[in-house]
Amino acid sequence: MAKTVSRFNVTPVKATALHHPEQIRLEPYGPVDNRDFYLVDEHGLLFAGSKLGPLVRIHADHDPEREVLSLRFPDGTLVEGSAVADGEPLETNFYGRPVPAREVEGPWSEALSRYAGRDIRLLRVEHTGDGNDIEPVTLVSTASVEELARQGEAAGPLNPGRFRMTMEIDGCTPHEEDGWAGKEVRVGEAIIRVGEQVPRCVVTTQDPNTGLRDFPTLKVIKRYRGTTPDQELPFGVYAQVVQPGLVRLGDPVEPGN
Repeated sequence: MAKTVSRFNVTPVKATALHHPEQIRLEPYGPVDNRDFYLVDEHGLLFAGSKLGPLVRIHADHDPEREVLSLRFPDGTLVEGSAVADGEPLETNFYGRPVPAREVEGPWSEALSRYAGRDIRLLRVEHTGDGNDIEPVTLVSTASVEELARQGEAAGPLNPGRFRMTMEIDGCTPHEEDGWAGKEVRVGEAIIRVGEQVPRCVVTTQDPNTGLRDFPTLKVIKRYRGTTPDQELPFGVYAQVVQPGLVRLGDPVEPGN
């Protein structure tokens, strides 16, 4: 069966609602206009879905030409303003990696803090691509998610968006993508090199539309897949961009030998 790209998952503001565009442009740093903004709490610590799942109910849009950012909250409130980061500089710990950024001043803190019930600030990375967790690209096959649902006796299909992967792939056998480690894979006009498996966290137990826990993802992965030598729970894979290019829905996914 031919392997093809079935969905993209990107967002300008980390931890907010995912966008599913018909195409993305992959650069060495990852998808263009993806996770350039993120949130921190009153202590300057990264604030994401593991701390407040319903952040996924906030829909963020960024117009890079006009440098305008907008946040639409679940109650319909729209907050819009300049996306230029000219506020206080701050360095944030991204899972052991220091990320330099600046605060985006404007209406963001008040609106986000009201929604979160605590002080929240909006930051923008100083270096494009730094908003990624570890590697610039992630991917998972829909067959792997279907197998997870089967193993966990889910009441219905699981939305792969709970894993927030850059690309979802059709036409694979369950966890076939794990076997691509070290291989170059042509995806549309781009070429990526697949790396290690992605360690999963509590966010994967949450419905990607509501942010509420709806499936024991981590327990199921541990039961049928086990853990890595570092006691992590693997699902999906990381990748780096070898050749930048445009990738569209339905584009072939061609792993090398």
